[in-house]
Amino acid sequence: SQVFSMLIVAIGVYAQVQKATAFPVFLPDTVRDTFLIDPAVILIVVGVVMFFITFCGCIGALRENIRLLKTFSFSLTLVFLTQLAIAVLGFFYSDQTRDALGKFVKKAIVHYRDDLDLQNLMDYIQKEFKCCGWNNYTDWSWNLYFNCTHENPSSERCAVPYSCCTPVPGETVINTMCGFGVQTKSHLEANKSIYPVGCVDKAVTWIESHLLLVGALALGLALPQVHMTLLHSSCTLIDNRHLIFVTSDNFG
Repeated sequence: SQVFSMLIVAIGVYAQVQKATAFPVFLPDTVRDTFLIDPAVILIVVGVVMFFITFCGCIGALRENIRLLKTFSFSLTLVFLTQLAIAVLGFFYSDQTRDALGKFVKKAIVHYRDDLDLQNLMDYIQKEFKCCGWNNYTDWSWNLYFNCTHENPSSERCAVPYSCCTPVPGETVINTMCGFGVQTKSHLEANKSIYPVGCVDKAVTWIESHLLLVGALALGLALPQVHMTLLHSSCTLIDNRHLIFVTSDNFG
């Protein structure tokens, strides 16, 4: 687990270094807006948290260090309760969850050309879910380069990313300019060359059709955490009883 967590951190750091090389100049506003939704930053944070928890559990068990074991148990409980809270809030506050996801996607669209990881993430989502934008393809006007106002001097004005385009049968080379000028077309005309549905509808449909899989995955993630927490609690209880027995035997 420690090796895996360090691997995650290494991947996140490598991605950050690559982006710093590819995009040496970042505006302060761009860095601030993309920091919390940056996949590389998320990987680094998750890896560091995983390493901390597994370190406490491993060293605590080897050294029989009560403080480390208690930290390990508390961390697992906290992670489990956080996951449970997110699941409950997502279920009972679905509208708010959709709004939060909408804000995430809007930021990803706005900074599509500023962050390579966000660009790859948005392309992956749109290709896998066969969707374009959050509500529809006109959402790409949120982006500075794709904005469809007459004042925009960009060569990509009124375009959408190639990941919005429906694949052409028999095409072996990806046409990265297939989305040019799409925002000037009517919905009926645009739907002939790009995915007609926004990603919000596709995401809701996917979750509804995979509720069993999502539930099983959540349960699979939760069970080991609950098991380790209960196991640690049992071991602590046994140790305490053993200590009481030895103490009473010595004084008896």
